[in-house]
Amino acid sequence: MRERMIEMIRKEFRQAFRDPRMRAVMFFPPIIQLIIFGFAVNLDVQDVRTAWVDEDRSEESRVLRAQFEGSPNFRITAEPATEAEVTSLLDRGRVHLVVRVEKGFGADLAQGRTASVQLLIEGSNSNTASIVANYAQRILAQHSARWLEERRRQLLLAAGPSRGEAVRPVVPRIDLQTRVWFNPNFVSRDYYVPGIVALVITVTTILLTALAIVREKEIGTMEQLMVTPLRPIELMIGKTVPFALVGMIDIVLITVLALLIFGVPFRGSLVVLFASAALYILAMLGLGLFISTVSRTQQQAMMLSFFVTFPVILLSGFAFPIRNMPTVIQWITYLNPMRYFLEIVRAVFLKGIGLSLLWPQFVALAVLGVSILGINSLRFHKRLD
Repeated sequence: MRERMIEMIRKEFRQAFRDPRMRAVMFFPPIIQLIIFGFAVNLDVQDVRTAWVDEDRSEESRVLRAQFEGSPNFRITAEPATEAEVTSLLDRGRVHLVVRVEKGFGADLAQGRTASVQLLIEGSNSNTASIVANYAQRILAQHSARWLEERRRQLLLAAGPSRGEAVRPVVPRIDLQTRVWFNPNFVSRDYYVPGIVALVITVTTILLTALAIVREKEIGTMEQLMVTPLRPIELMIGKTVPFALVGMIDIVLITVLALLIFGVPFRGSLVVLFASAALYILAMLGLGLFISTVSRTQQQAMMLSFFVTFPVILLSGFAFPIRNMPTVIQWITYLNPMRYFLEIVRAVFLKGIGLSLLWPQFVALAVLGVSILGINSLRFHKRLD
């Protein structure tokens, strides 16, 4: 049995590497996906095109503008003079933000009244609009705090002795210090690039496994395998093991490129990463076997692979937080192996935690992987459908 399986695995490796298309599918997509996601998928909002409308033209309004200009996130590109110009800039997408300093801004501040600043945000992209609003509100809060501190100092000087010495009362204060763990610079690339490990395994393993088995049916070599002493379990192992090894090689490739090209931190254990990948590959091999049993041509297998892959990716938390999904969909995601593998990969890369905290995800991966592979292996028979 051992010799038959080894020969089957060798045969599958030779057949896979002999086909130029299969070689391309094995190794080029992971590299391309890493480059595209690493460089293109970036949720960091920078260089916000800003229109400035100053209806007050006071010293305070000029100070506020200087704070926006001094921020690395904003770039003032327009100064519309009319409401029609403001509307045109937003409608055409020429600016992301319009800051309108209303008339009387400086006088209101000087007299201790509430001063008004209007923010008009181009909100077609809700995520970008939310980030831009937070950036602008942060600058306004800093300006308000600076003005309050200046105002307090002036009042203390006015209340001091006649010789002009400042009064220095002891005022209790809260010293707030913020420390961000795991991704202190808020770089979205560090969050998304590790997820490409799960994405590559999902796409590559399902597609290669399905195509390899269906190809035997399509080109007519399944009859030759039927007359060999190979048993169904040996044929299944011989067909799936090579692509499991390809998946592990892709993990090494993606991890090395992520560290060298994008500088993504890796704080965890390689043993934990590869152990979880092995469990996840079991599940993906099972899905590949399922596709192979219901497909008769490679074209059908490829189309069905994409049909299965997209829900797996979208319901994993790769791009959209699971907590933001409807409750029913959140329950469905518990049946998605990629959800657990993605949590492990990101935790290993960014947090550096190990099996002591990730064991629930490992148990879920093991149960789902063995179940999916076991159920679909029962559907896999050494016969020509």
